[in-house]
Amino acid sequence: MHLMRIGATGVEKPVARIDDDTYVDLSDVVTDFDETFFGTGGLDRVRPAVAERTAAGRVSRFAGERVGAPIARPHQILCIGLNYRDHAAETGQAVPDEPILFTKSPNTLVGPNDDVRIPRGSTKPDWEVELGIVISRRTSYLDSIEEARAAIAGYLIVNDVSERAFQMERGGQWAKGKSAETFNPAGPWLATADEIDDVLALDMWLDVNGVRRQDGNTKTMIFDPYVIVHHLSQFMVLEPGDLINTGTPPGVGMGFNPPIWLQAGDVMELGISGLGAQRQHVVGPR
Repeated sequence: MHLMRIGATGVEKPVARIDDDTYVDLSDVVTDFDETFFGTGGLDRVRPAVAERTAAGRVSRFAGERVGAPIARPHQILCIGLNYRDHAAETGQAVPDEPILFTKSPNTLVGPNDDVRIPRGSTKPDWEVELGIVISRRTSYLDSIEEARAAIAGYLIVNDVSERAFQMERGGQWAKGKSAETFNPAGPWLATADEIDDVLALDMWLDVNGVRRQDGNTKTMIFDPYVIVHHLSQFMVLEPGDLINTGTPPGVGMGFNPPIWLQAGDVMELGISGLGAQRQHVVGPR
């Protein structure tokens, strides 16, 4: 299934994408794609509704509605840093021995085509196309990689927008450079885990103003999604609907010589095979 939320900010309705033109409305079956949904077997509940309504022709056509993030605001957004060998190299940092963890504020989550706003005082805003993981159930101290696999509800595109001066030059706190408003566009849809044949064979790309900046593949990940979920479960409780950003391939702005930073008026376009594409306009501070 491809789960989406469409409509104005704060009043999105849950739907299942059938194709680029049509969807099945699930708002009478489930309230939202949130912690309660994932934690109470919501995926199993909506599967028959999608199948029955598709078979009965009860589908609607997209009509230019805003596309929201495909999950409601999660309990937490966890992020893995330097998870691609070539990205670590372009930043001049060593390949990590185990996943590097940092967090983003959950209220950074926005839709895939919503504006990205440069924060006040920003001098080095940057882009990062990433594969996102959504957790399916309350999880801690997993015993195996197979248990980790079973704890993943699905995958989506995220843009882990960053402010490098805040991240690197303001006391070493990565969260400062990751948590400005609008800094986590997500979607357009959540592909349930069964939709992805091989999560380590997904092409990833990102353009700025029509120029290709990132061009990678999940096969170059250092730690795969199952290892990440298993690892994190040893240190914290993962809640249903939690989002994990799994790192970015090379081509971020800070990796160029000289660096390239986002400016108001720029347009970012990005995608991952099987997960759709995003498009964001960059706007100035409030």
